[in-house]
Amino acid sequence: MWEILTADGVDPAPQRARVTLASFLRSQAEAILAMDFAETLTLTGQRQHIGRIHHASRRVRILGTTAHPTHAWVTQAIRNLIMDLQDTGTLGPIRYMIRDRDAKYPDLINAVIRDIGITTVLTGIRMPRMNAITERWIKTLRTELLDRTLVWNETHLRHVLREYEQHYNHHRTHRSLAGAAPLRALPQAHEPARVERLRIRRKDRLGGILHEYRDAA
Repeated sequence: MWEILTADGVDPAPQRARVTLASFLRSQAEAILAMDFAETLTLTGQRQHIGRIHHASRRVRILGTTAHPTHAWVTQAIRNLIMDLQDTGTLGPIRYMIRDRDAKYPDLINAVIRDIGITTVLTGIRMPRMNAITERWIKTLRTELLDRTLVWNETHLRHVLREYEQHYNHHRTHRSLAGAAPLRALPQAHEPARVERLRIRRKDRLGGILHEYRDAA
């Protein structure tokens, strides 16, 4: 069958001739930002909205928390992010921002990011897989932090999120990065004879909710 189709110039899998969303995301990873909001409840019963950015290196930037995500708050958070990216020199290759159609996003932010050459890509309705990396990070945030922490108020929430952001970016390993962390390369492999004499130190964050292990040598 393959020989017949090939002789007639027919692709046996026509779908492979088109660019799929998955192949687009992989090929353009360095040029993509992804934004979303997560929600949590404090012990005082206040609902908090957490805005964050996730991009190609798997680095997370938590933009802040608020009980009232107004259009003005979201716009200012985006402007703060842009200034941060410009200051660190990481804005250059970014060309797309993926986000959903949440009413929290004002039309103004499209103009703000368009001015620096970034195009907004809206996900389809009820299609969370179009922003799969960020949606997966929400699950990670909940299972590793929010579901295991009693958050008293907004100030406490900001504190635990800062600690988790540092842990996630500088220590937590990622299979997509071959075991490295977003802002920390893999350590050099030790010789087999030295492995038996390794001294491992553990650092606890947030009272032991998060553990970090390092070679004490």
